[in-house]
Parts: sequence; C-alpha cells; structure tokens
Amino acid sequence: MKAAVYYGIKDIRVEEIKTPACGNNEIKVKVHYCAICGTDVRIYLSGHKKVIPPAVIGHEITGVIEEIGEDVRYPEPIKIGDKITTVTSIGCGKCKMCSKGFYNLCPDTKAIGYFYPGGYAEYLIIPAPAVEQQAVIKLPENLSLKEGALIEALSCVINGQNYLNIGQGDTVVIYGGGPIGFMHAVIAQAEDATKVIMVDPAYERLEKFGKNFRDIILLNPKVTNVKEEIMRLTSGYGADVVITACPAKQAQIEGLEILGSKGRISLFGGLPKDDSFINIDANIIHYKELSVFGAFASNRRDFVKAAKLISERKIEAEKFISRIVPLEDINQGIEMVRSGEVLKCVVEINKE
Repeated sequence: MKAAVYYGIKDIRVEEIKTPACGNNEIKVKVHYCAICGTDVRIYLSGHKKVIPPAVIGHEITGVIEEIGEDVRYPEPIKIGDKITTVTSIGCGKCKMCSKGFYNLCPDTKAIGYFYPGGYAEYLIIPAPAVEQQAVIKLPENLSLKEGALIEALSCVINGQNYLNIGQGDTVVIYGGGPIGFMHAVIAQAEDATKVIMVDPAYERLEKFGKNFRDIILLNPKVTNVKEEIMRLTSGYGADVVITACPAKQAQIEGLEILGSKGRISLFGGLPKDDSFINIDANIIHYKELSVFGAFASNRRDFVKAAKLISERKIEAEKFISRIVPLEDINQGIEMVRSGEVLKCVVEINKE
C-alpha cells in the first residue's frame, strides 16, 4: 500500500509499504481522509518520544471498514462498508483512569498515529486494545468522510470545554487564532456565550479566517492593550472564561489576570516541555475563587458529540477546511499548516 512514512525530523517520504493484515481481534480500515494536526507538524519539526521512526503518523482519521477480525465482538452493530472514525487515545485498560473511561489520562496511553501506525496510509489496523475500548465510531449517515476528518480535533475542544460550563451571559476570551481557537469560539457560541473574543498577534491570519465566522470580536495584542479592552467590554468585571489555545506563557499569565470573580480558565495549549513553568500571582486565584483546568486529548463520548454537532450542521465543516491535498503532497500540506496559510488542511488518501 501507499503510505507517508516518517523517517525523522523534516523527513516524510511517500512510498510503498506492506499492507497490514487484520488479526482476529482487529479491524482493518480503508482510510479516506486524515487531517493534519498541529501535533503532526511538531513531530515533523522536532520529533516525539512515542513516535519511533520509521513510522506512519496521523490521527484525525476517517475511512471505511474493510475487514473485521473473526473474534471481534463489538457492542454496537458494525459491518464491512461502514463509514467510521477512530478514537486516538488507547489506554492500558487496567489502571484507575481506564476503569473510569479516561483512556486519554492513562499513564501508559498508546495512541493511534503515535505508538500505533496512523492514518497517512491507504489502510489502517485498529488494534485489539482499541477495539476493546470501543474506539471505532460509526459516522452519522448524513456526515461525509471529508467532514468527519474534523471530528478528532473538535472532540479535543469539547473535552476542554466540558469543565468550563459556558452559558448565557458569559464572556469567553480565546488566545490563539488557529483551527482549535476557532473551534473553541464556535462551540462557546453554541453554548450561548454572550461575547466571544479572540486574541492573536498573527492578526492578519486571525482576520483572514475570522471573516468566515459570525459575531467574534478580534483583538490584535500588538496594537491593543488586551487587559484594558477586556475590562472595557465587560464593564470592568473581567472575562468569565479564558481558553489558551496556543503554546504561549504570556497567554496563560494574562488569561488569569483578565478573569473576573468565579472565572474559569482552560490551559488548553501545552507549553514546550523544556520551558513549561510560569510565574503567577496565586492570590488572584484565591481571592477571585478562580478555577484552573487542564485539557489533554479526548475520549469516546467527545468524539460522539463532535460527530453529532457536525452532522446537525451546528459546526460547519467547510468553514474550517481550507485545503484538500493528495497523500503525495503531505509535506506541502504540513508546511501550509505550519505557516498559517490554511486553517485546516486535510489529506485525501482514497477517494470517496
């Protein structure tokens, strides 16, 4: 089969490799689309401890079931030809977090597209542990495979917002104007937030893609004092919710400072592992009774909700997908994502 193989930093080659066989407890998928994630870009540029070259990466996957192992017993009916996506995080199945269904927080999580071969290939094997954890999710009938390539990213956004209880009357400030930032904005609006504000120093990109979305206030921190503007927009109260959808220390520090009493902040974007400490005034959290949350990856329920939102057109997929590229052009696609030229780039592996 044809696959994009990661050999190391800045070295992905599209070549013929052996088509994987489906084991008795596995499911084989014919991959149609795999969207490029910011994490894929970081793997390409810097590597990843759980990606051992040569490897096939890619985890924002949709495809069609090609084969079902004879020993597979799945809780919901699945058959050859079903359109599906797959949950990325696969837990050990034995630890405390796995027992609660939080496979993404398993200390020994082994993700598809990292530890297991991913979606930048014509065929994908869903491994037995993933099958056991019901990682295969059928797409709604009215959802195309192309649209479904957004499910994984959207599921991570949903996981992050599960903690925040966004509702009517809330002012939500989002740092970061990439696809995740805009997904956060749209989900916040779907939860009836009164004001949604996005902040990004790459303001030309923010403005370019912001035109596709309604009623979002865009701020350029290079020319606007963000703290003063948030206070003005909230009559001096401060934001109810802040989401840092970017790997920036200053966003986390400033995000805490602009929160009003009882505010909630999601440190959604992780910081570089070798530079992950910030200095904060803990009294801000203490006296304002703030809530600080982390968010990492997602789980099955988040995938199901994401699929439902897209199928119901509460999330308009076409507003996020800027480009479709063939597998042969994956390196160009990665560069487009890295440079901010596109909001979301999706790799087409097999045509629908």
